[in-house]
Amino acid sequence: MRTRVREYRMATGMTQQQLADLVFVSSRTIISIEKEQYNPSLMLAYRIARVFGTTVEDLCLLETNKQLEDEENGYV
Repeated sequence: MRTRVREYRMATGMTQQQLADLVFVSSRTIISIEKEQYNPSLMLAYRIARVFGTTVEDLCLLETNKQLEDEENGYV
């Protein structure tokens, strides 16, 4: 799943470890989210969104990801 975690983190000058500490996960989790190798749980996405003052929908590009999934599954 695509997210804007890296984009928001870089814009604030925050390190992966700093973000991880704020949301109570390992830096490896943040790295995996940014590389699209791991989908954050709803609660983790919410915690990250709160750090950056945005919504889960915006952070996780929910509309974009829905469209991609629909296309991959032939729903459109």
